[in-house]
Amino acid sequence: MNKKQKMIKLTAKRTKARKNKHTAPTIKKYISKSDRAKMLAQEEADAALKATTDQHDGAETQTQ
Repeated sequence: MNKKQKMIKLTAKRTKARKNKHTAPTIKKYISKSDRAKMLAQEEADAALKATTDQHDGAETQTQ
């Protein structure tokens, strides 16, 4: 292998390593148990509100 090919491969290898180093973190931020419970309760409340709204809207369309 000649010098030019070695330099090209070395440059490509360094570029790849540099790119892999700067990827976005995959570790998510810690959420405490109480915060998770609050978020779950809020989601359930939103779902229940949507379900009652959908039922109410459905009842109105059936009577008309």
